[in-house]
Amino acid sequence: MAGKDYYSILGVSRNATQDEIKKAYRKLALKYHPDRNKGNPQAEERFKEINEAYAVLSDPEKRRQYDMFGAEGFHQRFSQEDIFRNFDFGSIFSEFGLGGDDFISRIFGGMGTGTGGFGGHRRRCQQGSPFGYDFFSQQPGSGRSQKGQDVTIELTITLEESVHGTEKLITYQLNGKRERVSVKIPAGIEEGKKLRLAGKGQPSPWGGEPGDLYIKIRIAPHTVFRREKNDLYLTRHIKLSEALLGTEISVPTLNGKTLKLKVPPGIQSHTKMRLKNQGVESLTNGRKGDLYVEIVVDLPKQLTPHQKKLVEELSKEGV
Repeated sequence: MAGKDYYSILGVSRNATQDEIKKAYRKLALKYHPDRNKGNPQAEERFKEINEAYAVLSDPEKRRQYDMFGAEGFHQRFSQEDIFRNFDFGSIFSEFGLGGDDFISRIFGGMGTGTGGFGGHRRRCQQGSPFGYDFFSQQPGSGRSQKGQDVTIELTITLEESVHGTEKLITYQLNGKRERVSVKIPAGIEEGKKLRLAGKGQPSPWGGEPGDLYIKIRIAPHTVFRREKNDLYLTRHIKLSEALLGTEISVPTLNGKTLKLKVPPGIQSHTKMRLKNQGVESLTNGRKGDLYVEIVVDLPKQLTPHQKKLVEELSKEGV
């Protein structure tokens, strides 16, 4: 399913300023406001779209990522909860003369599941809908069709796939039937992130839109590397003599190259040495993490008579 074109929804150009976006939102919000369009479900749906578009384009970081990934790519990466997180509708409605807490409670507070309105901390949306559950998906009998239930499945990928990206054919069960869908895994995705496939969840029992499919990413353990956010870690062992005198070691990377790393004399065991920009490229800003090499100094479990004599000589020298 193609993503929504928020610029078209607000009727602004892609290089519109924040003031132009705000002005367009205010004009449309007033035009399609529910109090001015009572009994008009099309106007209500338009009002929802306008608020969703403004929630993204009024936030510089969300807008940057929307421009970077495109409409479809953005909606695969960001759930409705992500879109409306920390968006303060109470202050916005009040600023535009649309009413504050009283308006939100009056229009959206008493419907369906009875979530208790939007006074106090409920004004700042922390849930999947800008107005809570009731506005976007009503229970039967509220006059609007409820969206189908979302489905979440886990997908385990390799570390290499998480770093470079891949495409997977997903098979999952839905109402006793086997469903298959292809999903693109973006390069740089982290453990625990969710990808959203709109309309691939449970069908609505009341004639509304189907729910969404969320794919939660798990990254399988790697034999060499360990990933923490955008940084990679690995361990390399050296001998005691190499730790004392210094050495040069070979370090593998996930892109298949081998780097040389100079280990300074006197290095302590479990010291981490950094190879800059050899980690994972960030999904959000394109910056690369680092590769950290943990140096472990191996001590011999047994010494030959000659080795023991040499160590005793070193001991006499204060080493």
